[in-house]
Amino acid sequence: MTVLETVVLLLAAVTATCVVLSRDPLRQAMIASIYGLVLGILFFVFQAPDVALSQTVVGAVALPLMILLALAKVRGGEE
Repeated sequence: MTVLETVVLLLAAVTATCVVLSRDPLRQAMIASIYGLVLGILFFVFQAPDVALSQTVVGAVALPLMILLALAKVRGGEE
C-alpha cells in the first residue's frame, strides 16, 4: 500500500466521521458532498476511474442537492 492510498483512506475515514458527528442537516449535507468527492478520489487512486466518475457525480453533486432541496421544502413549509 502506497503513502497516497493510506492518506486517502485516512481522509475518507475522517470525513465519514465528520458526517456522522454533524448535528445540523445543512452542514451534514455539505460534509456529505465533500465525503462523496473524497470517495471519488479514493476510487481513482485505486485505479477505478469509471467508478470514481460515477461516485463524484452521485455522491458529491446529486445526493447533496436532493438533501438540500428536501431541507428547503421542509423549512419552507414551517413558515
